[in-house]
Amino acid sequence: MPLLLFIFTSCDMDDNDYTPTTVTVDSSRPNGNFTRNWAGTFEELNDTGSAGMAQLGTDSQKTQFLRSSNDFTSNFSTGNNTVYLSVANQVAFDPCNGNPDLRIVAPVTCVGEKFCRLYPAASAEFNSIILWFASASIPFGNAQLN
Repeated sequence: MPLLLFIFTSCDMDDNDYTPTTVTVDSSRPNGNFTRNWAGTFEELNDTGSAGMAQLGTDSQKTQFLRSSNDFTSNFSTGNNTVYLSVANQVAFDPCNGNPDLRIVAPVTCVGEKFCRLYPAASAEFNSIILWFASASIPFGNAQLN
């Protein structure tokens, strides 16, 4: 007879401890010149064809943007996948604490150059870009920002 085991987890969290985050994807282009502050080259993960560069920088009005380069490509640019800023070069979901080490940026909907306005601006602790394939729960690329 097979053994069936169920494991349930729970988060002890006071209702006052959680502040929901609304993410608005703003694909507007920078005003004036885009100045790169940090950049990294995508490392392909899980045979997904991810390549290109990510840049974090500001425009002439000091608005922060995440930019994918003209040569950005991936086999998973279907819109069901997500770009995250992360404090580490790997995904560390922590839903009980509001995912403090991750910040969702935008869906991956196309290859090539794309600008995503970050509002509010991301703090310097976010030093990696993670491309996440949610349907399979795997990363399909990451870039360490330097």
